[in-house]
Amino acid sequence: MRIQPGCFLSICVLVSSLCASAQSTPAVKPRARDLGVTFDGTPGPLDAITDVAGVEVGSTTLISGNGPLKVGVGPVRTGVTAILPRGRSNPDPVYAGWFSLNGNGEMTGTTWVEESGILAGPLAITNTHSVGVVRDAVIDWTVKHHWIGSGSDSWSLPVVAETWDGYLNDLNGFHVKPEHVFSALDSAKGGAVPEGNVGGGTGMVCYGFKGGTGTASRKITAEMGGYTVGVLVQCNCGRRPQLTISGVPVGKEIPDGAPYAKLGPRTSPLPGSEAEGDVGSIIIVVATDAPLLPTQLKRLARRASLGVARTGSISGNGSGDIFIAFSTGNAHMDDPPGPNTVKTVSNERISPLFAATVEATEEAIVNAMVGAETMVGIDGHTVNALPHDKLQQALKKYNR
Repeated sequence: MRIQPGCFLSICVLVSSLCASAQSTPAVKPRARDLGVTFDGTPGPLDAITDVAGVEVGSTTLISGNGPLKVGVGPVRTGVTAILPRGRSNPDPVYAGWFSLNGNGEMTGTTWVEESGILAGPLAITNTHSVGVVRDAVIDWTVKHHWIGSGSDSWSLPVVAETWDGYLNDLNGFHVKPEHVFSALDSAKGGAVPEGNVGGGTGMVCYGFKGGTGTASRKITAEMGGYTVGVLVQCNCGRRPQLTISGVPVGKEIPDGAPYAKLGPRTSPLPGSEAEGDVGSIIIVVATDAPLLPTQLKRLARRASLGVARTGSISGNGSGDIFIAFSTGNAHMDDPPGPNTVKTVSNERISPLFAATVEATEEAIVNAMVGAETMVGIDGHTVNALPHDKLQQALKKYNR
C-alpha cells in the first residue's frame, strides 16, 4: 500500500485523496529477471519474502514538496515498512537470530533477540531519525490489537531498523508519525511486495543509483525439505564503482550520473573519489518456514553478508549493515508453562538454506534498484535510477 498523507509534489495539492487512490494501485514495474538478469537458485511463485507462508508486508510512503529544504516542511521523501512474521491475525512469536556486519546503524530490540532467541511482534524499517517514533507506535499498535496486555505487567521490545535518507529527505523534519506506522501495519498483507521508492526505502540510494525496498525468495528442493527462504532489503549502501550484477562490473560500465556529494559521515565520497569505505546502510530481513533454532537463524543472518558482497559492497566504516532472520516453523514454541516440543533441521542439512539466503539477498538488492525510479529531493538533489537499457547492454557485453 502506497499512502500519501500530503500530496505528490505540486500536482496533487488539490486532489490528494485522488492521488492517494491512484498511488495505491501502481503500474506493474519490471523486475531484474524481466530484464534478463540471471541469478542462481529457484525462486518461489512471487519471488518475494511473502512466499514464506504467513508473512505479511505493509508500507507507508511519504512524498511531498519540492525545492529548497525547509526543516519541518520538506521536501519529504521517506516512509516506513512493516513485516509481520505470522500476519496481522497471529501474534505467536517466532524464533530469531540477528547479525551486525558493520554497526554504523540501529536495530532496536536485538539485545533481547540475542538473549531469548525470540522475536515477538512486528518488525519495522524507516529512516535514521524516525526509529524512536516508529518503535513507540509499534508498541501502541500491539497493545491496541491485544498482542500484549495493557496492564502493569505488559512489555514489548520491538525490532525497528533504519537507513539514512538525508540526501533526499527532510530528515530532521520528523515527518514519520504514529499514524503512518499504524497504516503500514494495518495494510500488511501477503502477495506481491512493492519495490523501489516505497515505504522505508523511499529516499534511499544504493551504489550511487536510486535504491530502496527489494525482495526475493528461494525454494529448497523436496529432497532437502522443500523449505522456502524469503528476503526483504532496505538498501542504501555501496559506491558506484563497486556495483556488480551477475558478476558484471555494472558500476564501472555505467559511470555517468555520478554519486551524490559528501554531506556527512554516512554519505558518499565526492564523485570520483577513491576514499575508503561504503556509503549508507542496508537492513536485511530473512524469513523461512524451515524449523530452525535461534543459533541456526543467527547463522542464516550471517549468510546475508555474502549476498551483499555479491553485489560489490565491502561494508565500509560508514555503513550500517544489520540483518535479522526468523523462522515460522515452530508454532507455539514459547507457550507457557512448557515444556514445549520443537523441531529443527539438522546442521548437516542446513547448507541449502545458507545458499538460498545468499542468492535471495543478492537478487533482492538488484530488484530494489531495478524497481526504483529517479528521484529529486531537497535542494534539487537528484539521484538517477539504474538505467535498464544500459544494464542490459553491460550484461550483454559480458555474455550474461
